[in-house]
Amino acid sequence: MEELERLILQGENDTLDFKQRVTQPEKIARTLVSFANTRGGRILIGVKDNGTISGIDPEEEKHTLQQAADFYCDPPVLVHYEEIEIDDRMVLVVLVPESSQKPHYAKVKEDDWRGYVRVQDTSVQTSKMVNKVLREEAPAFEQIPLDRHELAVLDYLRLSPRITLRQFMKLANLGERRAYRILVKLVIHGYLRLHDKEVEEYYTLS
Repeated sequence: MEELERLILQGENDTLDFKQRVTQPEKIARTLVSFANTRGGRILIGVKDNGTISGIDPEEEKHTLQQAADFYCDPPVLVHYEEIEIDDRMVLVVLVPESSQKPHYAKVKEDDWRGYVRVQDTSVQTSKMVNKVLREEAPAFEQIPLDRHELAVLDYLRLSPRITLRQFMKLANLGERRAYRILVKLVIHGYLRLHDKEVEEYYTLS
């Protein structure tokens, strides 16, 4: 119980998500895929976005979750469950380990499968380039040795608050594909954070 309260106090982040209920397998599949493609995470079912415990029927939620993991994720995503009772309310903790079969895709609609990664507290749709990086990089999201271009980004960000793709292309004298690939690699290995809700997406130090 103390562990659950500690998790809720953390708030949603890159490894933690709150859901009051799970009603649509295609929607929760995106969250499952984003955790499996990134560094894994936990979903607390029966907890509102503001951290209030609303409680659920665990068996009902497990049915929809398993349907999502098995039939709306490709390859299927492995999930583990833990039921915790707090103040007479049940919370289902769904553990999604980081996958060694990346990239996973979520079924959005018939014949439409899309990749997602976890960026801060959001499941962000991936591009073809990101999926390629996920396939080729080591499965573990770990700090890795960096080359001069990658170090140049980090050096720049120690002096400036943010960098865009265009700024990095100019800084490192690189083409768009190579520059984007480097930035994505730094995001998925935990060096950078992607901010994609702005007019022009940008990157900051993690």
